[in-house]
Formats: sequence, C-alpha cells, structure tokens
Amino acid sequence: MSRCLGKRAPRHDPRTYRLAPLLAARLPVVPPRKDWSEGVPYEMWGNDRYGCCAFAAHAALTATWTQAAQGLVALTTDMVLNNYAAVTGFDPQTGARDNGTILLDELNFWLRQGLHRPGQTLDYLTAYGSIDPQDTDAIRRGICYLGGVLAGVQVPQGFMDLPLGATWDWNAISDRKPVGGHAIAVVGYNPEGLFFNTWGTRTFMPWSTFTQIADEAYGLLSRQNWIGIPGTSPNGETFESLLTEVRGL
Repeated sequence: MSRCLGKRAPRHDPRTYRLAPLLAARLPVVPPRKDWSEGVPYEMWGNDRYGCCAFAAHAALTATWTQAAQGLVALTTDMVLNNYAAVTGFDPQTGARDNGTILLDELNFWLRQGLHRPGQTLDYLTAYGSIDPQDTDAIRRGICYLGGVLAGVQVPQGFMDLPLGATWDWNAISDRKPVGGHAIAVVGYNPEGLFFNTWGTRTFMPWSTFTQIADEAYGLLSRQNWIGIPGTSPNGETFESLLTEVRGL
C-alpha cells in the first residue's frame, strides 16, 4: 500500500506557549504507562494518496479523545481532505496544490476558525502549547493528561520500506536517509516507547527512535472532545486552571 508524507519544516514562533512546566506542576508523578489508543478504529484518511498527514493526525486524535471521553466521533476521508484544503489551498477534486502543511498553521486555524467534523458544528481547539520532543517526561505528561500529543517527525527511508504497523526502530534499519516530514498522533506510551497512529495503523516506536526523528511536538487541549458529560476528562480532571495558564489570563 502506498503512503505519503506531508509535514513541512517546523515554524517556531516564540509566542507559542511552552506547555511542559505547567504539566510538570499539575502532574508531577508520571505514570509508567498510559495508552488511549487500544481499540480506536484508525483509518488511512487519504494519506495514501495525498500529503494530508497533519489532518489525518487531527482525525486520529479526535477519535482517540472522543472514544475515551464521550463516544467515538469518526471523521470521513472527505472531511479530512476538506480540512487540508481549508488550511493549505489543496484541491480535493484534482489533487492540485498538495504541498503539505506547517503544523502551526493547522493548529492556529483549528483554534480560530475550526475544522470539519461530523455533526452541525465545527471542531475548535481550545488551546495548545509546544513541548520539546527531547523532553520525554513532558511527552508522557501530554499523552496521559491531555489524551495525546501531535508530533512532527523526519522519516528515514527504512521506515517507509516497513510493512504498515511494524515497529519503527532506528537501530533496526540500515537506510536512514531522511525522505520527508510526517505528522503523527502520539496516543500512548510505556517504559519502552510510544504508540502512535500513522497511515491508519496503530504503531510502536522506542523512545530512542522518537528523540532521534522528532523535530516538533504539541500538547493540545480540546474541551469539545476531551471533556465528558460530568465536566471532567477521562482522568477526572477539570481543565479550568490549565486553560487559564495556557490562555495567559
């Protein structure tokens, strides 16, 4: 099966809130393992044909959050491609302008203008903050506390040659030539590594691989998808104090 990349080079905005110190204060003891991805019905979402990985990651995070907090919300491939079009100018009818996505552009659009999702309302991100990909404790906190992390990685050819779902282990491949950027939804971890969705498949990579290939990461706060009917996350926490900090109020 074919697969596409589509994450453009990171744009580091100094105004982007850095989430790690706040997460450390709110969740000082990181559980050794947490996995929100088991049983989530991930799909390819068009990423076998187009460089829409950033929006496939949005669909994967939405499915992960809602299955844990409320009840599964599954985007269609058309919705994912329409989101890609809205942010980048991609043409879903012809495939023109399939030039990939800067993750900050996606996040800011999701925050301010909203992305398509099933139902009558758009999906608005509540807030987001950057996480240093080398800070594995912060990555764990983001996954555990927020239900997942949006990460950008530089993919070597050796990983492109693997079967879908095979472990991404930097030390197990010989062709390490980078072939492009890719956005992934990181939705679980254990002491050995992380679980993430890519190309419709729940996949695993060791921590050493993640720190080798990741070049950006973001913790996302989604009141719309991550807060259940009781007004708390699946972990039982409210977002009020966290949102106050992230918004700078």
